[in-house]
Amino acid sequence: MTTDRAEGPGRPRLLVSLATYNEAGNLRDLVAEIRAQAPDASVLIIDDNSPDGTGRIADDLAATLPDVEVIHRPGKQGLGTAVVAAIRHAVGRGYDLYLNLDADFSHPPRYIPALVAGMADHDVMIGSRYVPGGGVRDGFTLKRRLMSGGINWYARLLLGLSSRDNSGSYRCYRVSKLAAIDLGAIRSRGYSFMEEILYRCRQVGCRIGETPIVFEDRRSGTSKIHRGEAIRALQILLGLGIDRVVGRDRAPTSDRRGSTIPRPHARPIGSRGPARSR
Repeated sequence: MTTDRAEGPGRPRLLVSLATYNEAGNLRDLVAEIRAQAPDASVLIIDDNSPDGTGRIADDLAATLPDVEVIHRPGKQGLGTAVVAAIRHAVGRGYDLYLNLDADFSHPPRYIPALVAGMADHDVMIGSRYVPGGGVRDGFTLKRRLMSGGINWYARLLLGLSSRDNSGSYRCYRVSKLAAIDLGAIRSRGYSFMEEILYRCRQVGCRIGETPIVFEDRRSGTSKIHRGEAIRALQILLGLGIDRVVGRDRAPTSDRRGSTIPRPHARPIGSRGPARSR
């Protein structure tokens, strides 16, 4: 159900997105907690035909709560494509800010106010595990810690990123900056998407900041991490890094209306599978 709820003076219009697959045990409580932290935010749920009935719960929330919408997709298409769909929605509906968080409570909604507050001085705010005050709760295995640290080091090296947490998906973006990105040039669907979109944001001049969060273990359901997709992510980041060094991957240009002009050498989205924070 949507409404034309008036915003307060100077208050940015915020869209919060949740990409869901088998999150029936989390979705109702998560939307309630998001609303407690950001009462004026709109919520967009993008469900990939969850067999556990998550989509039906999302429809019920949309029918009974203001400013909740649902996009149903025919199957698992990955977090990257869900975020792109949410970006297009945010741009098309004229939102000022767009915020994404995982749908399993690993990203506690209590950090939403800090992320939004940081947008006063930045164009992207990262909910970061790797700045002072950030961290992870028990349940984040040693293997996942090593993988997360390694992929962040790898992204900084290859893509020239200075931010510490480049793989987490808990972020807030300025929509006017996202509108300048050539979304058709994005190569990633899976694990490398979060690093690539941050790289694309930097290409269009985004000021990137970080605020500490503590990453928590999911409350319900199972992790969707796959080794093959992690390997594919490393390959995509390597390709982006090589193109960056040799100058093949430049920022997109825009026409006067702000729409991006596709680059002739841009590759289509190429990786398959789901993604979540690492």
